[in-house]
Parts: sequence; C-alpha cells; structure tokens
Amino acid sequence: MNALRVTLFSLIASLSVPSVAQEGYIVGLSGAVTGPLSNILGPSVDGIRIYLDRINAAGGIHGKPVRLLVRDDQSEASKGAANAKRLVTQDNVHLLINASSSATYQPTIAEAKRAGTPLIFGGVCPTEVYPPAQAFLFCTTSFAARYDSRAALDFIKETAGTTDLSVGLMSMAIPVARAEIDFAEIRSKEMGMRPVDKELMPPATADFTPFATKLSGAKPDWIWSWTAWDLQAGAYEATRRLGWKGKFVGWAHIQAEDSIAAFRDPNLYVIGTNAFFSESLPVQQEITAAAKAAGIAYPASRLAEGWITGMAIEAALKAAGWPATPAKVNAAMESIKIDTKGLRGDVIEWSKDNHFRTRQSYRIYRWNNGKIEAVGGWRKYDVQ
Repeated sequence: MNALRVTLFSLIASLSVPSVAQEGYIVGLSGAVTGPLSNILGPSVDGIRIYLDRINAAGGIHGKPVRLLVRDDQSEASKGAANAKRLVTQDNVHLLINASSSATYQPTIAEAKRAGTPLIFGGVCPTEVYPPAQAFLFCTTSFAARYDSRAALDFIKETAGTTDLSVGLMSMAIPVARAEIDFAEIRSKEMGMRPVDKELMPPATADFTPFATKLSGAKPDWIWSWTAWDLQAGAYEATRRLGWKGKFVGWAHIQAEDSIAAFRDPNLYVIGTNAFFSESLPVQQEITAAAKAAGIAYPASRLAEGWITGMAIEAALKAAGWPATPAKVNAAMESIKIDTKGLRGDVIEWSKDNHFRTRQSYRIYRWNNGKIEAVGGWRKYDVQ
C-alpha cells in the first residue's frame, strides 16, 4: 500500500507538470520504490515526501510550493535511465534525485549532465562527488565508498587491540558494493589483517547457507559486511546457526536499529553515520510525529535518510531563489551547509570542489545490558 500511494502520488503530480513549472519548484525522483532494494530505499522516498509536505504546509519556499515527481525504477538501470530522461526533458525538473541502486547511477548521471540538471544521490555516495567533484553531482546519504570500510576496519583494530587477526568480508554483487568490499580487502591487508574469505551475494539471495558456510568455515575473528541489510541479517543469522561465534560488524542500514534489538547479541555491532532513534533527539521526535500524521507504514527510524535529503533540497532551493533554473540550483548547491539537527555527527557542507561533505562522522551501536548502546562517541574523518 505504501508503494502504491507513492506511485499514485507521482502519477497525479505528473499530470499537472505544464502549469506546475510556472507555479513552483519541481523536484524529480527516480527510486527503488519497489523491487529487491525497496526495504532500504523506499523509506527514503517517504522521508523526502513528508519533509517537503511539511515545507509546503508552511508556505513553501519563497512563497512557492515544491512539487515532488516520483518514478519507480525497481533498481533497474534501463528504468532508471528512462525515468531520468523523462524527468529532465519532459517534466523539466529543477533538481533530480536518485534513490536507487548503483546499477542506475551511470545512465542517470549521463542524463543529468546532458540536461545540465543537478543530481543528488539518495543511495550510496559515489566517488564522483568526492574532491575534485564532478559537476552537477551531489550526495547527502550516509553511505560513503572507501570511508565506510576505513572506519569499520579502524574500529575492529581498536576493539581487538591488534591487527593480528583474520577478517571475513561480505557484500553484494552490484558495482559500488563490489568495489567497496574490494577496497576493504586491500585496506585490511595494508593494516596487517588477514582477509580469509570474501563473499558477494546477489541482491535477491534467499538461501544464505552457502555464503555463511564459506564465511564461517574460514574461521574469521571478525566479519565486516557492507551490503543491503536483508543480506547482512540473513548471512549473520546463518553463521550463528552454523556455530560461528566471532564478532560481526555490519553497515547500519535503516533497518539495523530494529534488528539489533531483536537479535540481542553484544557481539553484533553496526556502524553508520545516522544517530539511532534510541537517542530520542528533538528532530527524531519531529520525524516520528510527521510520519504518524502522514500514515507512513515504515517505522519512523527508517525515514531519517530521506528527511536529510529533504533538508538539502530545501537549502538548495532557498539559496537558488525564484524564479529557479537548474543552473541556478546547481550554483547554489556548490556553497551550502545543511544542519542535520543531530541526525548526523556534523553538518553536510558542499563547496565547488567537494559535493560530499567536509567531514564524515561515524557512530557504532550494539545491544548490551538489555538496551541499545552507543559504543563511544562520533568518530570523525576529514574528507579530502
């Protein structure tokens, strides 16, 4: 029902595009509303939508409404390309959002650059947004290729008190995920660790036993996993059933907070850049209230990524002024700061050469003593 609501919303919105172009800002989004990655990326779409609904209810930006056109690409490259082309050439959006898998990135980038339309990634941040950033490409989300594995391996080293240990590595068989776990393999060797197994699972994996058998059979001291949460959780549970008792570090996707409370395993750690809702920050309470009012099916804790993207959209359009053009929005995005109100450990700051952020901050959580606890404070990495 949630996916149907988004699809109907996008259809209704698209019917009025010719007049909307004169009346307000247009933001186009191609995302994994349905399909194998919808559990991760679908909530981001709802998070963006309820944030912009809130902006419009307060009078819009510069007195103009912000219209969100949502098109489902099901994580498929061909559909992502078709969606991006339609949004920039027919719907004439001022700003484009990609909330989908990395398989859709290159065709979406090609369409955005061809049209001169700025593009915000709401999935994994690709390296093209790092310094020296490519024109038109920006990213708000917590995922960060290369930085994530660096932070996870540093945590493993500090917690273990040594690099004389073996690690298992796990990811997904899609471009960005494969590249990240390959980087982790190289990085772990450079640090003196011994990578003993690396597993790449298809997005639609249902039987985790073969992958877990190889991982647990290699007897790693630690496992580092950077992939979709359903795959992480499935493989983690399978290794435990097979008797592996080592420490598991997973990437803190939006489902992670709910899952670690269910698993109740103090040797299961998750690392990410979003504050867990167990912190009960004022902004988290605001998201929870907005989600309840909108009848969102997902838990409020899964909407933070989309909410932060909504913050970026608001900041960009405010800075661009009215009337807006893609060129004005792009120029504005090259010098803005986005205050995440504590949802992240730092502001998101973009410059002409850096469309990612100046500093990436990580936090680790686990279940301990009957509750979710933060393991230390924010771990900060300068982005260069």
